[in-house]
Amino acid sequence: MKRATLIQHINYKFDNLMSKGTIAPIVLLFVSAFIGMVVLAVIIYFTGSIPPEPVLGIANPKEYNFLDVFWVTILRTLDGGVISEDPIHFWFLFFMFISTVAGILIVSTLIGIVSSGVTRKINDLRKGRSFVVETNHTVILGWSFQVFQIISELVIANENQKDPCIAILADIDKIKMEDEIRAKVADTQNTRVICRTGNPIDLLDLEIINLHEAKSIIILAPEHGDPDSIVIKTILAITNNPNRRPHPHKYHITAEIRDPKNVPIAQIAGKDEVQLVIFDYLISRITAQTCRQPGLSVVFTELLDFSGDEIYFQEEPKLIGRTFVEAMFSYETSAIIGIRRKDGTIMIKPPLNTKIEHGDRVIAISEDDDTVVVSGMKEYGIDPGAIRVAPKYVPPKSESTLILGWNRRAPLIINELDNYVWPGSKITVVSENPVAETELSLNCSDLAHQTVSYWFGDTTNRAILDELNIYQYDHIIVLSQTDLSDVQSTDARTLSTLLHLRDIADKKGHSFSIVSEMLDDRNRKLAEITHTDDFIVSVKLDSLMLAQISENKELKTVFEDLFTAGGPAIYIKPAENYVELGRPVNFYTILESARQRNQIAIGYKLQENKAPTSEEYVLAYGVIVNPKKSNQIFFSEGDKIIVISEEEQVG
Repeated sequence: MKRATLIQHINYKFDNLMSKGTIAPIVLLFVSAFIGMVVLAVIIYFTGSIPPEPVLGIANPKEYNFLDVFWVTILRTLDGGVISEDPIHFWFLFFMFISTVAGILIVSTLIGIVSSGVTRKINDLRKGRSFVVETNHTVILGWSFQVFQIISELVIANENQKDPCIAILADIDKIKMEDEIRAKVADTQNTRVICRTGNPIDLLDLEIINLHEAKSIIILAPEHGDPDSIVIKTILAITNNPNRRPHPHKYHITAEIRDPKNVPIAQIAGKDEVQLVIFDYLISRITAQTCRQPGLSVVFTELLDFSGDEIYFQEEPKLIGRTFVEAMFSYETSAIIGIRRKDGTIMIKPPLNTKIEHGDRVIAISEDDDTVVVSGMKEYGIDPGAIRVAPKYVPPKSESTLILGWNRRAPLIINELDNYVWPGSKITVVSENPVAETELSLNCSDLAHQTVSYWFGDTTNRAILDELNIYQYDHIIVLSQTDLSDVQSTDARTLSTLLHLRDIADKKGHSFSIVSEMLDDRNRKLAEITHTDDFIVSVKLDSLMLAQISENKELKTVFEDLFTAGGPAIYIKPAENYVELGRPVNFYTILESARQRNQIAIGYKLQENKAPTSEEYVLAYGVIVNPKKSNQIFFSEGDKIIVISEEEQVG
């Protein structure tokens, strides 16, 4: 075996030294320069190569000592121009020339090393691998289309916070993340957004983001691959991290799960530290409710986003000993919808005579936490003469629903609709997805109140839509084909179907309830020309839910109660069932009318021709949540009252 030579050993050691970073070559350069100047000074001193002319102010060369010679050598090395002033003495000039040339090489090498080190450091910073020295910050793990909506919502939530920070860790280039955020999030205001590159399931990479000092952690499901497995691995990486903060300081983790069948394993991984937002359940429940009550998704969006009115928990000593119904009328600018008991129990629309005890908090819909203030009004201005008697109960009839398109949430929507419709109802599914018919037979075979039929066809094909006799259906749901990889292509197909439906409605002179699912909120504005009753922007709603729960984990229970069939839910009812039309009333009167039916009024929906011309109001479909109660309003035919009730049939 051939042995390494001395030169090879030296080269190996030199390579290892140079690979240690910028400091090592700089130290090596200075040591080499020092040794070289010492050697040169020794040669000059002991060979007597000192000019007889004065140098350094010393006239007699014999008075020079070694330190004097060494100092002269250092000066010539550092400043090559000094050699021009030296006396003409061949050997002295010769050695000084060598010193000057060595100095030029040393300085140029030093500049190169420093420049290379600075460039390397800048590249390291661009890679986003430096430690995040933040505390009480919000951490987002992962990257998807939803991250921009979440950042926008957290920015609004942080408006009254001091030096808020959002730190993002994703397996994407840091510069790319920052560029996309700048392009899609208009203004981060006082919130700093920090991006780092790393794998959220890698324990070493997780340390970069300093999640042990974070106030909350949001885990996003990636857009490709097996998203739920990545989310579950990330949860495990946090909950089983050997460097996690000590007990009992738990983490506040909000994670997104796409497929409901993965929920049990995610709950096992996260235990009581994770709040799961089940994307498919959320959207399917909202779709099922909204298709029967157009405008309902706007109410949900209003409650979920931070830009309007949202839900707050507030303790109010003035209400201790009072009943829940008294609390409802005690707030001018907030709508009270429930109580959070001292032991953590959350009650949405409790019995109206429930007493508020010490340590309880009211659950209120309000513009901000500082607007949840008792008004102290004793005279509410209720107009008893305007209150209408609840209409005689009329059993609902069976319904026909048409679903155009297919995605993995379609079976969940059909099963959810079964909780609301009357027996004898029918549902028809039209899709060209080859798995649709099989999925229907597997997951929708035991429906209690409706039967399902399947048509194979392209929902963007006008001939197929004409053949369906669409005017016979009470409700139409247009689903996004999420099997397509491109969001814009998916929404484009949805828009094509909606345009055909609008044209059919215009030509037949028939109107029907249409609810459509969109992926990109920007496309909702484009779809306004289709006169669709409501749009469910699924990605936006999911992002809003993640942002809300990351700020207050108890909100998950509130939203689950409101979105689940069988408990208190949000309904949109005709205004004439509550108050006399055309008569000015304030919202206290509406609140009292709803109370008499064991309901809570939280807002109203004006018909389209009464809506103001502002773009924001038009896109809200005339929905107003939590109006100021003392303001008067005229209701006319077609207007609706938004209430929370256990029974849809009541009122």
